[in-house]
Amino acid sequence: MRKPPAPIPFAGSTLDRTRHVCAFFNSEDEEYRVLLPFIKDGFACGDKAVHIVNPGRHHGHLRRLASVGIDVADAQRRDQLELRTTDETYLRDGRFDQDRMLAAFERMASGNAGGTYGPSRIICQMEWACEDRSHLDDLVEFEARVNDVWSRHDDAVICVYDLAKFGGATVIDIMRTHPMIIIGGILQENPFFVPPQDFLREIRERRAR
Repeated sequence: MRKPPAPIPFAGSTLDRTRHVCAFFNSEDEEYRVLLPFIKDGFACGDKAVHIVNPGRHHGHLRRLASVGIDVADAQRRDQLELRTTDETYLRDGRFDQDRMLAAFERMASGNAGGTYGPSRIICQMEWACEDRSHLDDLVEFEARVNDVWSRHDDAVICVYDLAKFGGATVIDIMRTHPMIIIGGILQENPFFVPPQDFLREIRERRAR
């Protein structure tokens, strides 16, 4: 049996064994106000940081990290910070492939990646999905399926959603695929979470109708 991971203080609460989080924000300022203490604490604890950001926010993201005293260049040199874009991660070859992305996250998980750092704190900005509505159905299904990957690892995975950019029905589905949620800046267990096998059955029946 896997040893329980050390709890991580985050957004007014604690991440314990369950660490797949959907984080809903109304602005970039709110997003970074909540995430930066969690990110900075990870560097202090010797955890790996993997940040998947939109290409247009790459430089702004680095400035935000530097604003709280993180030496970005040194962290990248030591491979403690791995910065990727959403295009090269989720949309390689210009398309989103669920199975390819599941395999990529499995390789990225700290339990398989090796290295000198502790569990990864993975931040995923999800705005890429609303730029082409054809991605949304696949994304919702993927968010349910990827719970299986993260249940086997100690990494903390924060999926960041801008509430202004996703419709209400999509927000509800995304909410139902994550066992933990940040809303109003506070982390809590998600009372709307549906076990992946049940959610996937429901969504496939919905499409069939």
